[in-house]
Amino acid sequence: MKVGIAQINGVIGDFPGNAKRLLQAYRECLEQGAGLVITPELSLAGYPPRDLVFKSQFVPKCLQALDYLAGEVKEVPLLVGYVDHNDSGRPGKPFRNAAAFLHRGQIVAKVWKTLLPTYDVFDERRYFEPGEKCEPIVWNGLRLGVTICEDIWTEDYLHRPLYERDPVQELCAQGIDVLLNLSASPFHLGKPEIRREMMAAVAKEAAVPVVYANAIGGQDQLLFDGHSLVATADGRIAAQMPGFTEQCLTVDLDATFTGEAPLPQPVAAGQLHDALVLGLRDYVRKCGFRSVCLGLSGGIDSALTAVLAAEALGPENVHGLTMPSPFSSGGSVDDSVALAKVLGIRCDTVPIADTFTSVKGAMAPLFDGTKEDVTEENMQARIRGLYLMSLSNKFGHLLLTTGNKSELAVGYCTIYGDMCGGLSAISDLPKTRVYELSRWINRHREIIPWNTIDKPPSAELRPDQKDQDTLPPYDVLDGILELYVERHLSAEEIVAHGYEENLVRWVQRRVDLNEWKRQQAAPGIRVTSKAFGMGRRMPIVQGFAG
Repeated sequence: MKVGIAQINGVIGDFPGNAKRLLQAYRECLEQGAGLVITPELSLAGYPPRDLVFKSQFVPKCLQALDYLAGEVKEVPLLVGYVDHNDSGRPGKPFRNAAAFLHRGQIVAKVWKTLLPTYDVFDERRYFEPGEKCEPIVWNGLRLGVTICEDIWTEDYLHRPLYERDPVQELCAQGIDVLLNLSASPFHLGKPEIRREMMAAVAKEAAVPVVYANAIGGQDQLLFDGHSLVATADGRIAAQMPGFTEQCLTVDLDATFTGEAPLPQPVAAGQLHDALVLGLRDYVRKCGFRSVCLGLSGGIDSALTAVLAAEALGPENVHGLTMPSPFSSGGSVDDSVALAKVLGIRCDTVPIADTFTSVKGAMAPLFDGTKEDVTEENMQARIRGLYLMSLSNKFGHLLLTTGNKSELAVGYCTIYGDMCGGLSAISDLPKTRVYELSRWINRHREIIPWNTIDKPPSAELRPDQKDQDTLPPYDVLDGILELYVERHLSAEEIVAHGYEENLVRWVQRRVDLNEWKRQQAAPGIRVTSKAFGMGRRMPIVQGFAG
């Protein structure tokens, strides 16, 4: 049997567009000789549709598109993910996360997702009713075991045992010839390797080939990386599709495979680069924008963001603005201009000194008798935010914010200042990862000025300011943040890892105090296992210190 995998990038709720993509991919697989074509989870509806499913016409229009698809499918079946009504007649959630087996113009069979993840970024129990039973689809003398994403995830690869049922075991007990999985598995660093290992283990235990079709593309804060694959019955990876790109691949499950297919992008920095470029491109274009603007400070964060934007959208669609203040070094402006020249993006200079003087003068009667402090520093950031938002409004650019995860964690950012914008491209990159990725980008030639990478980071909001005047060294800060934010450890547990107690408690307090800022921040692209945003739901008002 030759199985075609349609690794496609859909748009949530765009049923005509998604149906068109599916048909194009289906026909491409046919040209490759496929005898069966499999698509990702909810590929017709887009994933995750969230509360769109409650709109009165969402599911009816999805079913209408499914009928259209079925009419276009002839001798070669198509297995497609979609949203259906829960018509069981029993109490339960109103919808089903479903897959339909289309053949000869008909919907021959339907499969309901059995295991519904409701943790981290997932909230499927809010919408879907689980399948009551798992049964193979019998076609052309073969028994096909069809599963949807979480159905194939085993306890060894979850944070803890979550389910009483095992759909794969239920299907194997009835006898299957192949296990098919429609998936929309979000990316984070290391996830492709985890999936690859798990699919090989599942195939070996089930003693049947596994065909795994994963979605690709950016959706709000989530990113789907593809890396669809085929595992042999003896637990080897026979084929691995590339990450972060649409592609179709047909694999002959009856062929003899020797060796294993390599992971297409095994380098962590390379994965992060490809992920952020795709996430940025999809967010901008799927939201209907054509271009972006951003502030260029001469620092590493804005430089990295500009590189990613130029690659994602083309340099002609990126507008940089450098806004020197009385405290900006000449090198910062020069570095911004040099970066823009290398990238081929537009860069304009608009000083903020006069505006800063005017704002301070206007507020002087109210501030009489006080010393200048962080208030005046934040004025500069907010003036820059005003300039950038004006540029965005006038020319229809989406404004990119440039803050990193380390700064966002401890509140080293200005609300309504450098936090202004519609997308935070690197907000899930710790500062140490920012440096790592920037050096990777420069691995062949200088793109980001080495001076930008090598100089001590500074907000340049007061004379001779350095980040380390206020923050601990970034390698120390990022180590504590990983333990506190991503692993949820207490202060005592973090101290046991060798960190100084007063510093740990300072970081912990800063993270907790700045939740109000983060909940007003632009959405960011998730690339770690625990990003600020939809996967981390903390109360703003709370008194727990642990």
